[in-house]
Amino acid sequence: MSHYTLTANVRKELGKGASRRLRRKNEQVAAIIYGGEAAPQPITIDKPAFYKAIEDEAFFSSVIDIKVDGKSEQVVIRDLQRHPYKALITHADFMRVDATHELTLNVPLHFLNEENCKGVKDEGGVIHVLNNDVQISCLPSKLPEYLEVDVANLGLGETIHLSDLKLPEGVTLVELTHGEEHDAGVVSVTHPTVSRDDEVAGEGVDEDGEPKDDA
Repeated sequence: MSHYTLTANVRKELGKGASRRLRRKNEQVAAIIYGGEAAPQPITIDKPAFYKAIEDEAFFSSVIDIKVDGKSEQVVIRDLQRHPYKALITHADFMRVDATHELTLNVPLHFLNEENCKGVKDEGGVIHVLNNDVQISCLPSKLPEYLEVDVANLGLGETIHLSDLKLPEGVTLVELTHGEEHDAGVVSVTHPTVSRDDEVAGEGVDEDGEPKDDA
């Protein structure tokens, strides 16, 4: 599991205007830590370090150590607010985690062996990813950065569902706790879609792909 540490300071000036001034002058990102028994704590985070961290997919499914004026807390990121048209983060929300309480978080799915998938390689199908991430529940110490989905043996017309996923010990899929009807598909192999343009183009060639002789 990746380890991330951020350094933050208590934020005393609040409001949108104060957040804009932070971004312009101090290269800081406004944020807040909430949850648990402690009161919500507005903070500022060093912008370059934070922007570098969010480039990693694993950052969003990891427990983060955040040091606020020297005092360390464990958190997970809950939300990022982005500027409507600039490549800027305007605010970040972090939630405190408790080692003894389960947390609920979305983690990405990593699909393995797509190039060797039976339904694609041997049967001429195409892979359709139906979900790129799933919501899980577990203790912070059990939090996986991602879940792997091996599609090597997935045949044409077949689907891998949530119930087919291999989960680490102590990890639960939230959707499956709501009943069998929530056992959604994750990835499937289907017949290639042929557009009408392709059909029309194909009418003018023979079985070998050569133009037909109408004479």
